[in-house]
Amino acid sequence: MTNFWQRRTARLQDRGPSGLSLMPWLLMGLGAVSNLLQGKIANPWAGALGILAFNTLYITVVTRAFVESRRDTRLTWGLLGTLTALTFTLAIAYGEEWLLFFPLLGLAVGAVARGGRRLPVIAFTLVAAVAVVTFWKDGWDSFGIVYGTFISTMVTAAILALHSTVRQLEATRGELARTAVEKERLRFSRDLHDLLGHTLSVIVVKSEAARRLAPRDLDAALGQITDIESVGRQALTEIREAVTGYREGSLATELDRARDALSSAGIEPVVRQSGPPLQPQTEALLSWVIRESATNAVRHSGATRCEIDLGGTPERVRLTITDNGRGTAEGTPGSGLKGLRERVATAGGTLESGPGPRGGFRVTAELPVETAELPAGTAELPRGKAEPPPGTPDAPPTAPASDRSC
Repeated sequence: MTNFWQRRTARLQDRGPSGLSLMPWLLMGLGAVSNLLQGKIANPWAGALGILAFNTLYITVVTRAFVESRRDTRLTWGLLGTLTALTFTLAIAYGEEWLLFFPLLGLAVGAVARGGRRLPVIAFTLVAAVAVVTFWKDGWDSFGIVYGTFISTMVTAAILALHSTVRQLEATRGELARTAVEKERLRFSRDLHDLLGHTLSVIVVKSEAARRLAPRDLDAALGQITDIESVGRQALTEIREAVTGYREGSLATELDRARDALSSAGIEPVVRQSGPPLQPQTEALLSWVIRESATNAVRHSGATRCEIDLGGTPERVRLTITDNGRGTAEGTPGSGLKGLRERVATAGGTLESGPGPRGGFRVTAELPVETAELPAGTAELPRGKAEPPPGTPDAPPTAPASDRSC
């Protein structure tokens, strides 16, 4: 139910304001209706028809003003002119409470004329004409009507013009983001083509040569196979270097991914972050801890809440991940956390895991802000299928499905 209302609110925000937002202001005409019902005016039938016509024209004009294809058309301006003439006719004929139709006219004028060069001239002419009529019918006591007409015209125009500008900026930002993604994809594909095109061609040629040489000259075939191995290793090194920017993720990115994963599993994420900036190696190790703990919380904890608290001192950084799940059956961490403990210890830190003070499970990692120089691949944070297969020297430890941590 919460997601439904969030999606509905987002859709309403995307739509922006509409003509309905100016409809409640029609209540300002209740004073004229009261005068009409009390018989304080002459020709009540004419006054009733005037109110009906005003409301009809007002609703039509403001509704068309919020449809961009209809706002700046001859029909809309003609209806607005008719509304203006009717408003002045009712004000001159009846005065008093009927003068409150002028601020409503200002709302309609501001909605239609917004964002155009004609707005200042139209607004000044309207306010001057309103001042003449109101001072004639009601004296200086009607100054609030003049001021209200000016404010309703200019504020309405300014707010709607600003909203239109914001929508255009959002559309431009989205287009720029899509363009940047397309350019990055193009660069990545071009780099891979440049790296692999020649290398794969060499591998194919040498493989064919090894196949032809194998029946009659085994040593020469083995030489070709050795060359293939060398070329393949070199290509693998070049690919790893090329995709380093894609494989390494910042701590902020990992926190966002953990938050999304927990939310998708129905676990409320609570993230608190403070402390000094961290070195990339420290961020990578902490990202590993967040990734492992959040994954285990989603798979095994049965929790409804998971807190990720990152802070510390200028010398040491402390990461604590606590959930309110069912904890562990045996009270021992899985192999994933054991491997992480070894990595954190290599960097001069500590990692502890176990039951939380109020139940659930807690993982606490402490690292120096400036970590020791780690072996290559120790703090690298792979993404998806980019990680090496298990059993290789720099493969990350993989926790079995039965392991339970955060």
